[in-house]
Amino acid sequence: MTAEQVARSAREASNLLQTVTSAQKSAVLRRIKQVLEERREEIIAANRSDKEAAQKEVEAGHLSGSLFKRLDIEGEGGEKFTTLLQGVDDVDRIPDPIGQVTMARRLDDGLDLYRVVCPVGVCLVIFEARPEVVVNIACLAIKSGNAAILKGGKEANQTNNALAAAIQHAIATTPVQEGQTPFPERAVQVVSTRDEINSLLDMDRYVDIVIPRGSNSLVRHIQNNTRIPVLGHADGICSTYLDTSADLHKAVHTVVDAKTHYPAACNSTETLLVNNAVLESVFVPVAAALLKAGVRIHADSRSLKAIESAGIAKDPSIAAQVSAATDKDFGHEFTDLDIAVRVVDSLDEAIDHINSHGSKHTDAIITEDRASAEWFMRRVDAAGVYWNASTRFADGFRCGFGAEIGVSTNKTHARGPAGLEGLTIYKYYLFGNGQGAVDYGVGEGKHNFLHKDIPLDNVRDKFVL
Repeated sequence: MTAEQVARSAREASNLLQTVTSAQKSAVLRRIKQVLEERREEIIAANRSDKEAAQKEVEAGHLSGSLFKRLDIEGEGGEKFTTLLQGVDDVDRIPDPIGQVTMARRLDDGLDLYRVVCPVGVCLVIFEARPEVVVNIACLAIKSGNAAILKGGKEANQTNNALAAAIQHAIATTPVQEGQTPFPERAVQVVSTRDEINSLLDMDRYVDIVIPRGSNSLVRHIQNNTRIPVLGHADGICSTYLDTSADLHKAVHTVVDAKTHYPAACNSTETLLVNNAVLESVFVPVAAALLKAGVRIHADSRSLKAIESAGIAKDPSIAAQVSAATDKDFGHEFTDLDIAVRVVDSLDEAIDHINSHGSKHTDAIITEDRASAEWFMRRVDAAGVYWNASTRFADGFRCGFGAEIGVSTNKTHARGPAGLEGLTIYKYYLFGNGQGAVDYGVGEGKHNFLHKDIPLDNVRDKFVL
């Protein structure tokens, strides 16, 4: 199929999905989980082949280590694959949002207006590595009544194809009950070449939203080469700030987690801001814990002096993990075991640093002072602002969204970890009885609007299939 044929068939599938019931979606999701389980060994074998080829690319300097880490779909003892299957169940359990009423208003007797949740339509998702995205996006698209066109990176080509084949087989073999609209087999499609993507980026007639998941360069390229709305983020420059009343245990635990739990992730903390008042009492133990975990610290002059004075990096092997920070370090996404440290003299200085150097993704404050925390959370311009918690919680699965389509720093319909709601929009239903706008106004025979809200509890599921 050509790129245009793929896009056109996705649009046709999207139109058919408008009349698919919640029960049908659930049946398809259950079948997807079943087929994925049946083909587990086949999929893992494909993933191992991808990783073997990618390892050679890493050794040759053609592929980054952080990208390689994202390839694995198996995990230790099959843990990641099991989590992937759980994610399908989690999406299935989420209430179907399509058809739900979010606003109801009686404009006049016999003239009722409803704002109703509906699918975005056709979603083009482009991603690097992380083949589990194939399953995450497919399940979220199915649940939300969207058609999805997926393009993964060549480094995960065998895994992506194995997962996509399983999903498409599941859709095609899900039983259809009498009287139901057949579930469109083209609801989830996969393309494999850059030329196809370049063509699809021009097809705003068919494609409603583009969701890029990957490197800064990938996202920037997409944003600069399409008229279609783009949901996502180019950088994940997350910061954690240690305030004057930071609890030592909380500081050590959250900062080490935020940096080391998965350094290649976009929600990993890249910058540590430290109030000068806790430089010795809190920062030094935090720094010691980071060094012990193998983190390389890029320290400004004051934090570097504190590390040297405390003697926590005397051992030559540990000393090699500490270096003087450069200005570029504070706007850099390391995606590795590196962190930039800067000492500030006030909460507002920390906020100003984040707003000028961050990427509006996720930022955290460690403090025992509620007023300081709430000031931070109001003033920091980011999709997520956390108090005494790791930035790694910026994740759809951890937030109970079942899975996520990505983390958005946009200020549009979806922001932060975007799950099912990120693939929905709304339309207005107006039920009349022959009224015209000319019937309302000032003068003889004219009607006045009632503009009376209808209780949502009475109509919330009025249009859910």
